[in-house]
Amino acid sequence: MSLTTTAAAELRRRAAGAGANRWVVLVVLCVSLLLVAVDATVLHVAVPAVTEDLRPGAIELLWIVDVYPLVCASLLILFGTLGDRVGRRRILLLGYALFGVASGLAALARDPQVLIMARALLGVGGAMIMPATLSILRQVFPDRRERALAIGVWSAVAAVGAAVGPLLGGFLLEHFWWGSVFLVNIPLMLVSLPVGRILLPESRGASDGPWDVVGALTAAAGLFGVVLGVKRLGGGEAPGSVFTVAPLVVGAVLLVLFVRRQRRRTHPLVDLGMFARPAFSTSVGCIVLAMLALVGLELIAAQYLQLVLGLSPLETGLRLLPLTFAAMAAGLAGARMLRRFGPRRMVCFGFCLTAGAVVLLTVMGATDNPALLLSGFVLLGFGLETTLFGAYESMLSEAPTAQAGGAAAIGETSYQLGAGIGIALLGSVMNAAYAPGLSAVPGVPASASASAGHSLGEAYEVAGKLGGPVGAALHRAARDSFVHGLHVTLLVSAGLLLLGAVMALRLPRVMQCAEPPAVEVPAPREATQPRVSV
Repeated sequence: MSLTTTAAAELRRRAAGAGANRWVVLVVLCVSLLLVAVDATVLHVAVPAVTEDLRPGAIELLWIVDVYPLVCASLLILFGTLGDRVGRRRILLLGYALFGVASGLAALARDPQVLIMARALLGVGGAMIMPATLSILRQVFPDRRERALAIGVWSAVAAVGAAVGPLLGGFLLEHFWWGSVFLVNIPLMLVSLPVGRILLPESRGASDGPWDVVGALTAAAGLFGVVLGVKRLGGGEAPGSVFTVAPLVVGAVLLVLFVRRQRRRTHPLVDLGMFARPAFSTSVGCIVLAMLALVGLELIAAQYLQLVLGLSPLETGLRLLPLTFAAMAAGLAGARMLRRFGPRRMVCFGFCLTAGAVVLLTVMGATDNPALLLSGFVLLGFGLETTLFGAYESMLSEAPTAQAGGAAAIGETSYQLGAGIGIALLGSVMNAAYAPGLSAVPGVPASASASAGHSLGEAYEVAGKLGGPVGAALHRAARDSFVHGLHVTLLVSAGLLLLGAVMALRLPRVMQCAEPPAVEVPAPREATQPRVSV
């Protein structure tokens, strides 16, 4: 490469990330992320209305809820690496368009099959949007200090989206029909498309060699199988069920084949050499452990608040809001903490603070203690977001600019896998600690005890049918057993979080703010179309 070409490439790279417009770009990217994060949870409150209107079967209802995160998690690597080749802005804008079309299909669905298909298309759109937002952010903020602040804002918006979803859904359902939870996406996408086309810079990674379409499809199929199996475990399916084991085994085999294929190729789809860098591989592991704790604990906490303390869904959401606000605060303060303490101490501190919050929550009993819950949730939200911020920033900064899309996809896939494993693992621990306490309640038939052991909600139903002193005894035993199971689950979670703190010791001690090496980013009009390898 000539000196002139190198200088021109460097100028293009700096121009893409220079000037006040980069903060406008951050706003556009955060709006994109907000839509995807909201859509992941907005349907939860609409499930009863969807069930009443469309009358889906049990399997269909499960797919309506799960197909979006399942498809999204499966395709993150495919679209993240494709964006590195054909242009990250191009993939993001296509994701906008598909998300808008799929939202219209979902809103107007008149049978479960159409809604499932529309939710799957929303997952495809989400998989196109999520890694593109992080990889474009990586490009427009070449200075690591500014990029840390941008990632803090990005992560705070993600926390807001997860909390706003159910609240927005509840508001819309009070005034409109269930399709409105999807229809609200369309005007936002109609604005985002032209704004994104005008304001977002185009960028690509290295274009040497063909794009490995077989490898991309293998990774997608493997992730689909693993995530499906994990979700079935988290949904309470028997671990030995063929419908649980088969997806896990097939998915694991396909992922092994994908790794072997990437190691043999001269121009791999994903540079697995990134995992040889301690900061990158450690950051990915920290993301998995942090999400494992967060999602599993949030699920169990919601059940505790509603079924043990008797709070309404709205009251439950309000009780969990401090966790979201604390996460937002940690995201906004993350850049300053990272500069002052460095990745190693910051992530270790986040894990230890979260573990302390979890141990504090073991004081929870069968009676309400608002001050304790508030303190625990604030510490939990701040600690987990501190951990996630430090891990994401270290992972993204460690990855080469040319592999930004693939690195972002790996991070988002770790996020999704951690969430699924958390529900499955902590849910299994909870059930194992809860069920034995219902096996010997005086006067309760064995069949009723077995049914009550499935969940606390089912135990309350069985107790209501039995009635009298026996029903009251079963109700009390179920509540006490659930609280005991919650304490055991919290202690297991604390142990996993402390394991994460030990893992974080492999992260760099200080935040290296040196300018990244120059990487040529071809101008959109000069670029040639990449070849596709089969």
